[in-house]
Amino acid sequence: MNNMYIAGLQMVPGIGNVRIKTLLRYFGSADAVWKTSKKDLLASDCFDETTFNKYLKIREQLDLVSLKNQWDKQKIQLCNWEEPDYPVLLRNTFNSPVLLYYKGKLPDFDNNIAIVGSRKASAYGKNTAVMLACDLAAAGITIISGAARGIDTAAHEGALKAGKTVAVLGSGIDVVYPPENLRLLAAIAEQGAIISEYPPGTPPHAGHFPARNRIISGLSRGVVVVEAAERSGSLITADFALEEGRDVFAVPGSIFSNGSKGTHRLIQQGAKLITTAQDILEEYEISPKTATGHIPVLSDEEMILFECLTYDIPKDVETLVLQSSLPLPTVTYLLLQLELRGLVSEHSGQRYVRSTKEGAL
Repeated sequence: MNNMYIAGLQMVPGIGNVRIKTLLRYFGSADAVWKTSKKDLLASDCFDETTFNKYLKIREQLDLVSLKNQWDKQKIQLCNWEEPDYPVLLRNTFNSPVLLYYKGKLPDFDNNIAIVGSRKASAYGKNTAVMLACDLAAAGITIISGAARGIDTAAHEGALKAGKTVAVLGSGIDVVYPPENLRLLAAIAEQGAIISEYPPGTPPHAGHFPARNRIISGLSRGVVVVEAAERSGSLITADFALEEGRDVFAVPGSIFSNGSKGTHRLIQQGAKLITTAQDILEEYEISPKTATGHIPVLSDEEMILFECLTYDIPKDVETLVLQSSLPLPTVTYLLLQLELRGLVSEHSGQRYVRSTKEGAL
């Protein structure tokens, strides 16, 4: 129940991680803070007048027992920074969250790698994130990311194919954002964990995401930036990683792409350039596990069409008809079959690229 008292303190505007830790040091426990008289609370000098009045009002209104029962039904768990299940890597960072809300199982070792990047990712970026995450997860590494659109989503999807992944949210863990990731977040909770420092019910807010990024880097031995513009939030994650002495890796992109200017700057500043998961595994002397995927058998026409596709440049149907010399009805049928098998992905405007799938050609 002590964690519920910490949660209660968090719900008071003006009481953050630093003030909660100060209160716990002074009173000994969150339980004691919650039950202490107004007189003793004032005598502690731990509150300013405005925060003190807000605290008293919320303490009177909040039914922590009822709230705990509600969260239990939602399978929401709590872990404070002094408990043994709290991730060690995160505990050893500056301003670590005093309380984590989570579903699933917290990562219990330090073989965690973050993969982050642009929300407006290219086909090249998404395919790269899927490939790296899948290969790293297959080697026993837990992939950490932020469940945002673009690279984050691709990284989680790749990791789920072969192992575990953790999503760190900028909202309460019962708030699905972006909304299209409802099923993805449910799958992550089953196979890894979804984590937030914000109480359930907290809506996403622009100010939450930079703070969320420090947790992504804090949970990780290293951070991989796949695509990032010059002013990308992913660079904030990389900065947090550098401040905490964690490794930063960057995937190069086209010199003509604005979406890769941030990653190229990281490389210029000393980030390790990587092109495969093996580059990261070698850095930590981790042996990759033997792949268990199978190479799909393609018909002659499927092979002709597949050879016209690339991993990075989406092509429309008309271009594929011209390059393959196959009839339009055949191309559209084959694209559907390849997409159903997970070998091809459709992008906006009915344009297609190869998918990075374990065992694909």
